[in-house]
Amino acid sequence: MAEQRDTIRFVRRGRIVELRDVAPTATLLDYLRLEERATGTKEGCGEGDCGACTVAIGRSRGGQVAYEPINACIQLLGQIDGAEVVTVEDLAGAGGLHPIQAAMVEKHASQCGFCTPGFVMSLFTLWQQTDGPVDRTTINDAIAGNLCRCTGYRPIVEAALAASAEPREDGFRRASADTAGILDFLADDRDVFIGDEGRFFAAPASVRSLAALYLAHPDATLVAGATDVGLWVTKQLRDLPKVIHLGRVRGMDVIEDTGRELLIGATATYARAFPHVAAIDADLGELFRRIGSTQVRASGTIGGNVANGSPIGDTPPALIALGATVALRRGDRERAMALEDFFIAYGKQNRGAGEFVSGLLVPKLAPGQVFRCYKVTKRFDQDISSVMGAFRFTLDGSGTITEARIAYGGMAATPRRAKAAEAALVGTAVGDSAAWSVALAALRQDFAPIDDHRASGHYRAETAHALLGKALLEAAGAPTVHTRVVGRREEHRHAAE
Repeated sequence: MAEQRDTIRFVRRGRIVELRDVAPTATLLDYLRLEERATGTKEGCGEGDCGACTVAIGRSRGGQVAYEPINACIQLLGQIDGAEVVTVEDLAGAGGLHPIQAAMVEKHASQCGFCTPGFVMSLFTLWQQTDGPVDRTTINDAIAGNLCRCTGYRPIVEAALAASAEPREDGFRRASADTAGILDFLADDRDVFIGDEGRFFAAPASVRSLAALYLAHPDATLVAGATDVGLWVTKQLRDLPKVIHLGRVRGMDVIEDTGRELLIGATATYARAFPHVAAIDADLGELFRRIGSTQVRASGTIGGNVANGSPIGDTPPALIALGATVALRRGDRERAMALEDFFIAYGKQNRGAGEFVSGLLVPKLAPGQVFRCYKVTKRFDQDISSVMGAFRFTLDGSGTITEARIAYGGMAATPRRAKAAEAALVGTAVGDSAAWSVALAALRQDFAPIDDHRASGHYRAETAHALLGKALLEAAGAPTVHTRVVGRREEHRHAAE
């Protein structure tokens, strides 16, 4: 049996904090506000939407500390083991306000002030992650997960522009190597287990330990980023007596490019995976840019998005269209299956008791393959899809479609392929509008979407129909400046050049 410890350890203000009494569902926000009385971090929506609770989490990477923003309201306290936690109270030093704070004051960027600490922390992490001036688009992406109820975004963006134009110098950068050394010291190989057999928080350090623990406790809740499970705690008020956190499992966050495919570990976050998936196709990069917010992408994982089996998850339709394979493990036994076969029914996946998703194999595009994906939501940033459509067409030298993979989310109880529409397209010319009509009609045989609070069944059917038509137009060569308002592929190509 692997060696264990019954504490979590993290860094606060240069000191190591060690906690033994950690409840399975205790949140970082409650710890900060109720135990530390660090009330600068605000409690707003309680679901990771408004950003008022944003804090920075620092982890050692290459001998320096890399900071990312997270929503403390849905981050379980145990998840921060081995990290540095920075709150808005920590930014000002002996010399005065932090450059981000000073710019916020100078530009009159604080209105009622409730949201201000969250904005400051989001911009603090952007400031730490970059060197030199940052453009407005990058800033807008960085604060997309922060809600200003006074609608005062303009001065906030101006503050970020002003601060980024100045040299990067603060106490965190000066102490980065020393802090990284402390974090490296905390990164031991012991499994964390706090509690007893009936109620515990656990964070295994190896895949073998995870497999053994989950096999012994198949009723436990697996947590990777907690961007979904966190809401079970804060919104559904569910009691989760057994929680197994996957974030300390060595090697489970690996991303490996073999040249022909990507191997993505189950705990790889959206943020870490972004450059790799964006290299497969610009549409895939645009999709990942619109998943949640910077806070959500820093914590949320691709494996978690697949494993929770949501019919409206953003990544499964795109991965299914690409022909992805999911890897699973139960005890010492491993198996793999096509991702489309993993989803059985609403809330039910093709995995047994004690079996977990360990990774994904995502093929890259081969010569002659065209990929498109579209996310349709009520608002552009940080919203759940009403309909998600993904398409991969394989064309031969004459422009004939030799294979079609069409997958949708939000159209059924699970993410699913449109096999009747696919069959109607195979063997036809990519520019044959008559064949398109047959495929579009066949699509109505594939799905009978329901009405819910996000969209009506009629809207979903019409939207899915339109997305397939758009994908076929673009595959036939129509420039996206004619088919899209945002996310135009020509912009990505010119940026790459």
